[in-house]
Amino acid sequence: MIPQLVSVRRRRRDGRWRRLHIPVLPVLLVLFPLLLLAVAAGLIACRATGVSPGGALRGAGQIVRALPGTRFELEYDGTAVTVSVR
Repeated sequence: MIPQLVSVRRRRRDGRWRRLHIPVLPVLLVLFPLLLLAVAAGLIACRATGVSPGGALRGAGQIVRALPGTRFELEYDGTAVTVSVR
């Protein structure tokens, strides 16, 4: 299953939190032309380095399928960011 929603929370220096929800499917549809260019560039890179394109696509698919449930937090100098993938 591909990720459906990415939630980003950011704590500002004054302590207030700001939350942003990013739906993945609409963003993918908007960025689809760029995605096609990225796939073409990846295929050219696979061809140049001798890596199997099928293996590279399978690895990328496994990474995307493993993303739901991922969460990481970063805090630095009074500012904190939390990213959650569902």
